[in-house]
Amino acid sequence: MWKVGMSEEVGKALQAVVDRVNQAAARRPKTLPAVAPRLVAVSKTKPPEMVIEAYRQGQRNFGENYVNELVDKASNVQILESCPEIKWHFIGHLQKNNVNKLLGVPNLFMVETVDSARLADRVNSSWLRLRAGGSTLNIMVQINTSGEDSKHGLPPEQTPDTVRHVLTRCSGLHFSGLMTIGRYGYDITEGPNPDFQMLLSRRQEVCDSLKLPLEEVELSMGMSTDFEHAIEVGATNVRVGSTIFGNREYPSTPSPERRPKPLTEEAAQRLECLTVTGK
Repeated sequence: MWKVGMSEEVGKALQAVVDRVNQAAARRPKTLPAVAPRLVAVSKTKPPEMVIEAYRQGQRNFGENYVNELVDKASNVQILESCPEIKWHFIGHLQKNNVNKLLGVPNLFMVETVDSARLADRVNSSWLRLRAGGSTLNIMVQINTSGEDSKHGLPPEQTPDTVRHVLTRCSGLHFSGLMTIGRYGYDITEGPNPDFQMLLSRRQEVCDSLKLPLEEVELSMGMSTDFEHAIEVGATNVRVGSTIFGNREYPSTPSPERRPKPLTEEAAQRLECLTVTGK
């Protein structure tokens, strides 16, 4: 529920994250493409008023994990009236039977979780049918860099063929880059996150094999617990939720897309890793 004082809290938290994003970007090696990181504010379980306040503070990119929640928020009259330049990112697992519903979302900017050539075909055909007029939909190909069964995404070795499929067979889609969730709780004192390093190597492989400029292939990696490290090693898109909006509140009677009970911050971060795909 929206409470008095939350506006100031959201504004301060958002500005603090923006500052940390910029500082992390300044620490990146000069050998990396000079692409300013995009901050996606993940508003999962949060009310429209919080989205509107973050938008008022200058935030434009917002992410949601669940199709139904994204449909509700993107169609909210207050958000439509107050946030004309909002850009919605879908960052959760996309089931084929929800594709049409997702693609009807107003101001849909990017689907970050295309995890197979078959799903790419489904999204492409639906987009061409629903959004006739020559516009293309930004998509990312999701890679399961950690190899965990609980994570969605392509096996890393299938990355070049899947990207090639999108580029050559999906005229309604614009391939924007690669995305990963990665293993939760990695300790960076042990060295660079291997999931992030895996995504970097997959991008290099894709660019080499398909003759794509490195700076035109984005990397979506990093969430509330590790977005600074992700940026330092090359992320161009980070997904930050609880650090901006506070701990998530899950309903006691959830829809089929939701987890069943309120979670602690630690558990919420674990759930974010399992279902994203952030911020």
